[in-house]
Amino acid sequence: MRGNELSDSIAAMVKAQIPTFVWGPPGIGKSSIVKQVAEANDYAFIDLRLALMDPTDLKGIPFYDKEQHQALWAPPSFLPKEGSGILFLDELNSAPPAVQASAYQLILDRKVGEYTLPEGWAIVAAGNREGDRGVVYRMPSPLANRFVHLDMEVNVDDWREWAFSADLDARVIAYIGYKNEDLFSFDPAKNEKSFATPRSWEFVSSLLQSALDDKLLLETVAGAIGKERAVAFLSFAKVMHKLPDIEQILNEGKGAYPEEVDVLHALSTGLVMAVRQNNTAERMENLLTYTLELQSEFAVMIVQDLQRAGYTMEEQPAFSKWVGKFAYLLA
Repeated sequence: MRGNELSDSIAAMVKAQIPTFVWGPPGIGKSSIVKQVAEANDYAFIDLRLALMDPTDLKGIPFYDKEQHQALWAPPSFLPKEGSGILFLDELNSAPPAVQASAYQLILDRKVGEYTLPEGWAIVAAGNREGDRGVVYRMPSPLANRFVHLDMEVNVDDWREWAFSADLDARVIAYIGYKNEDLFSFDPAKNEKSFATPRSWEFVSSLLQSALDDKLLLETVAGAIGKERAVAFLSFAKVMHKLPDIEQILNEGKGAYPEEVDVLHALSTGLVMAVRQNNTAERMENLLTYTLELQSEFAVMIVQDLQRAGYTMEEQPAFSKWVGKFAYLLA
């Protein structure tokens, strides 16, 4: 299931108070998706990493109540007391069986020990698949049956839409547009310490803002995505100096037209980011005018990236010409 589809499904499950489990390989943004659902719906969000917990962390500490003459459990302070929100049980299947047993009671009965989960709270959990070489425990069938299970997949278009909104470095977005397959390279059959995932590309974006020299940057980026991929990416990043003047294109509607595919990918990303940072009707008109003579697949890529971000251009005079020329590619 793609990220956008997963967001809609999780939102529906949360509204219906149905426990949901999100499966997927490491580094693809499972926890980020759940957090985004909470933010989009103004829900409170509590993230519990169960793999780091002991059974008593969830159930609480036992104490003797002198008035009732019985042992009770003092519930942990991090569990919600009121309101509405998402209780996110991350890495549930990486937690030891004893911790899973405590979580089972919370998921099954919405209570554990003396604690009861408030009515307005929904439970969402996530974990890696058993074949992903992570530390996971087989989930007991009764626990698994308490969830609706959703599998998350990596999708380049969804990632690019997110990357633009998150202001990732233009070189990273352009490179993934150029080599889609490098967005996610995790192979559980290989014993690699560093591999490409949406999460590790976010690390790379941050590293590019550092003051590291070329040699150290290569080694550091390789530590995030692997040596071979780091060499390919940094070589690609050097084409950015070949770009025509993006501001001239947006201010005048004209500029040079590169022929190299890698430069065209970088140019397309640069134009989209520049419009997102400063969008006016005049700049949008100039962009559409410029793309009329751009290689067709890149003209379409630019417009689709902007449309996914919510930009409209139907009122622009140049858009009718653009549709007349490129509509056949949109079918």
